[in-house]
Amino acid sequence: MVVLVTGANGQLGQALRFIAPEYLQIQFHFYGSDLLNITDKESVASAFEKLKPNFCINAAAYTAVDKAETDIENARAINAIGPKNLAEVCNLYSTTLIHVSTDFVFDGNKNTPYTEEDTTNPQGIYGVTKREGELEIEAKSDAFFIIRTSWLYSEFGNNFMKTMLRLAKERTSLSIVSDQIGTPTQALDLAVTIVTIILSNSKNYGIYHFSNEGSASWFDFAKKIFEINNVTIVLTPITTSDYPTPAKRPKYSVLDKTKIKTEFKTTIKSWEEALVRK
Repeated sequence: MVVLVTGANGQLGQALRFIAPEYLQIQFHFYGSDLLNITDKESVASAFEKLKPNFCINAAAYTAVDKAETDIENARAINAIGPKNLAEVCNLYSTTLIHVSTDFVFDGNKNTPYTEEDTTNPQGIYGVTKREGELEIEAKSDAFFIIRTSWLYSEFGNNFMKTMLRLAKERTSLSIVSDQIGTPTQALDLAVTIVTIILSNSKNYGIYHFSNEGSASWFDFAKKIFEINNVTIVLTPITTSDYPTPAKRPKYSVLDKTKIKTEFKTTIKSWEEALVRK
């Protein structure tokens, strides 16, 4: 089985590369933007003609949430036009597309976990362009899985966990937002789930939610990171209004995982358990 991974140098791409040796039945091909520019349809077509993949995992994304507010053209190119190109070329090669999306497609006004059927209402350019990408795939692809995830972290790339550990070396105290609630997701757990979908041979295409189990604020997340790593630091909880950012974040974006657990018989770790592995 041939699997093409776009965005190979990002956090999820590196997580997939890390677990790839465990799946010898899959021939992974990892393409960074230098080898495959998803915003250029000819670049996509060239890679597909060479590899003729059974699956394409789109791990490429514009994830600079605040920068996206002013860098709209680039955000849309990567998060919306890129998925459209992939969907169209996937159809030509009978390739199943697995695309990673985000909890930021929701406005955060609920106080119970979001299901796949809940109405989307993104509040910032990042979320808007990610939702546009979802819609392009739904309109253009014959075979796709869209996986929405949240608060992704790992030992790879840039993420909240690594930022916290870096800042702890520079400061004796930190103020962390405590009124935004979501679920941290270990990128390796997401990577394993994606491979599980590939190996399942499921044709129940559509949107699925995946994160680790449970919920936390950014303050809770930071506190647990420092606890696990035996870091002593003074943490102060603050509100979103105390720490204004260019992009509005959802106040609540916990994802309901019932659908993915039922369809793929997956057991999902709690976010605290997953964090121990880092």
